[in-house]
Amino acid sequence: MSAPPAPLANGTKPGSAADKAIDFSDIAYIPSTGVHKLFEAPLVLATAESIKGYGHIVPDPHNFPVEIVRWPAQGWRPVDDNSGDQGGTTEGIFELWWKGDTLFARNNAVGDNYLFAWSTFPEEAATSGPAKHPRDKAMMWHANYHPDGGQMFFPLNGESFIVPLALPGDDVRPEQFISFKCEGGMGLYIHPNIWHGSVIPLDDHCRLLDRQGKVHARVSVDFAKEFGGYLSVPLQSA
Repeated sequence: MSAPPAPLANGTKPGSAADKAIDFSDIAYIPSTGVHKLFEAPLVLATAESIKGYGHIVPDPHNFPVEIVRWPAQGWRPVDDNSGDQGGTTEGIFELWWKGDTLFARNNAVGDNYLFAWSTFPEEAATSGPAKHPRDKAMMWHANYHPDGGQMFFPLNGESFIVPLALPGDDVRPEQFISFKCEGGMGLYIHPNIWHGSVIPLDDHCRLLDRQGKVHARVSVDFAKEFGGYLSVPLQSA
């Protein structure tokens, strides 16, 4: 396997956001809370076979292509050839870290901060210091898909991680999600329109190379608001 990628396309310098204070006013999504139902997304090992239809295993991120979707026509006139798909890709370090019982992240490819999940119900979850509850699951309030392009995650230090995925369709339900565990230093690529929750690190801290469409359109599902519960991702076995 090749060494981790060196210069990032957007000039981001490696550095740890995990040591910085969390600014709750600067989070891209405000989490929905106040529910106590769980929908478990079964855990499977991500392999070339199990990930078919969702994406691909990435053994080496160098020059790994990301699909870009052409801008849709608004009427009967088609979008001109060689146009509508020239926004290209962006990349940067996607950094995730557990603080207490809460999973935070920063995607330097697009400049967003997130509060993604908890290991217990948010009313009981610590947001700093050591964990106060066993970290045997991640409770996720939100997932999304990108209609403009695919997305690749590759661990910079061989970290193992889990991502819940579901196949395309705006009528998605939490029961349709499957949690894919990536290990052995392998990365994961997901096709455009594939529903995905957060990358969930199995260690306290994880740094991945993220490559995705530069438009970064997002279509979201809010499990708490729409279904009265959280998507629960097992963090053990598989």
